[in-house]
Amino acid sequence: MDFVAGAIGGVCGVAVGYPLDTVKVKIQTEPKYRGIGHCVWDTYRRERLRGFYRGLSLPVCTVSLISSVSFGTYRHCLAHICRFRYGSPDAKPAKTDITLSGFASGVVRVFLTSPTEVAKVRLQTQTQQRRPSASGPSAPPPMCPAPPAGSVPGPKYRGPLHCLATVAREEGLRGLYKGSSALLFRDGHSFATYFLSYTILCEQLTPAGHSQPDVLGVLLAGGCAGVLAWAVATPMDVIKSRLQADGQGQRRYRGLLHCVVTSVREEGPRVLFKGLTLNCCRAFPVNMVVFVTYEAVLRLIRGLST
Repeated sequence: MDFVAGAIGGVCGVAVGYPLDTVKVKIQTEPKYRGIGHCVWDTYRRERLRGFYRGLSLPVCTVSLISSVSFGTYRHCLAHICRFRYGSPDAKPAKTDITLSGFASGVVRVFLTSPTEVAKVRLQTQTQQRRPSASGPSAPPPMCPAPPAGSVPGPKYRGPLHCLATVAREEGLRGLYKGSSALLFRDGHSFATYFLSYTILCEQLTPAGHSQPDVLGVLLAGGCAGVLAWAVATPMDVIKSRLQADGQGQRRYRGLLHCVVTSVREEGPRVLFKGLTLNCCRAFPVNMVVFVTYEAVLRLIRGLST
């Protein structure tokens, strides 16, 4: 039940949050952007609405599997820990049990998400240059003959599958798992925070005499859990995005530590929190939708099975 509910909740969440995720990745990987508004305007000016949805098809196809594994792993780990410690999988878990299960959920998903994250980041940071107008009023005469219109170079990656194939061909299997060390640090700690904060908030928001919070309580707990998880995840998310985008052109970073040191030296410690505001703004509605869908599907399945 948890695998099915997690899959449906994940798809709903990615549909809500993808445009802001694109803006977040661009801000983290391209220093030219002065802020969220500048990035949004520049992306729209260059690529229109399509620019915000680059690489969406792969996450939509894979997020059901990844979200299913995340929620399913969490529940199964928690059940095994409770059976081992208390003799019953239905025993009330301690905060430590929830934290360990959440951490395990984050670690397991890294093996599935790394290739899709590489493709997503490469497509999101790949800008489609708009062809200049031939009738521009103030365009200076060219220094050399202009190339024919048909020779304007197109984007390197034509889509998610082409991106994965190109990365695998040019960089090998290691290219598909580029940034996985940062992803491991990001998801392990953030999912521990995610499930722990959701559980605590649900307990606080459950009315007296009830075993579960109402819909408003689930929405609030899910949104706040998402914000707290991304607050923990953002520093490693910045490093992960930079490492994964680094395969385009000349490579700058030799590894996780070199990326951290270089980024902080060139842009200051604040670089590790680039996109934090956007992450939190995106996390609240996305995780409201994820958890309310997850809980609703669980209740529906339980109702049908009784």
